[in-house]
Amino acid sequence: MSIRFFKIIINFLFICLISTFLNSCGSGFLKPDWSETANPSGIERARKNVREGKGIDLGIGKKQGGDFLFASSNPMWRASLETIDFMSLSTVDYAGGLIITDWYSDNQSNDSVKITIKFLDNAVRVDAMQIDIHKRTCQTATKCIINKVETDLNSQIKKKILKKAALYQKDLKDRKLKDRPNKIFKGDNEQNW
Repeated sequence: MSIRFFKIIINFLFICLISTFLNSCGSGFLKPDWSETANPSGIERARKNVREGKGIDLGIGKKQGGDFLFASSNPMWRASLETIDFMSLSTVDYAGGLIITDWYSDNQSNDSVKITIKFLDNAVRVDAMQIDIHKRTCQTATKCIINKVETDLNSQIKKKILKKAALYQKDLKDRKLKDRPNKIFKGDNEQNW
């Protein structure tokens, strides 16, 4: 590699660093508020900036890779799988937002059901999912009739999923708040931020 190539890279990195610095300063850098008197104590100004989230984060001391929470990051998905865990699953597609169970029967009748759950949104809301139930009635081993049914079971399953998802969402939010470090400084008599 040539020296010219390294000079181009160094110049590019320098421009990126300067633009990041100027961008992190926000509009206050170019248009300061002169009506407010500055605190003469640099330590107090630094604490105020940290509390307000100002400054540059270099990422030093952070865990590499981050925390990846697949099942617990989507409460609707987790609650749905847990609600229908007594049934075997035919198709599960997280990216497509689809869960299809296999045919389920209590072995005492010729009727069996299949549940399809379609996720329309990640939010914990009633309209964020659609539940379809299909009923299969077989007179013989080769002659079966399949119909989509609208019963009270649809709403019961949806209610159960939403209740569990709301609990999982609250638990996830509490866990994130608990794991978040507090900014505490020596001599602070103020409330923790």
